[in-house]
Amino acid sequence: MADLLDDAAITGRLRELPGWTRDGASIRRRVKAPSFMGGIELVGEVARAAEEADHHPDIDIRWRNVTFTLSTHSAGGLTGRDFDLAARIDAAAARHGAE
Repeated sequence: MADLLDDAAITGRLRELPGWTRDGASIRRRVKAPSFMGGIELVGEVARAAEEADHHPDIDIRWRNVTFTLSTHSAGGLTGRDFDLAARIDAAAARHGAE
């Protein structure tokens, strides 16, 4: 099981990920894709990365707006795995032209 991060570590990791915010035991980011299909393609890329990492975000799709929420449920909060996947989501969003 991954180790929970303390508040100072979470704050530090969030500084490295503009656009992500803490919501209790989760981190969240909403991006706006250039089109509905662009958002779906982004979700597909994130789904493949999540499978590879064996760490799965909650994903909410509303037209061009896609919200990703991360938490390590098995650990009961935030771990390094959440921030590692958040960085991969950011890279995918940039490749897909999401704001």
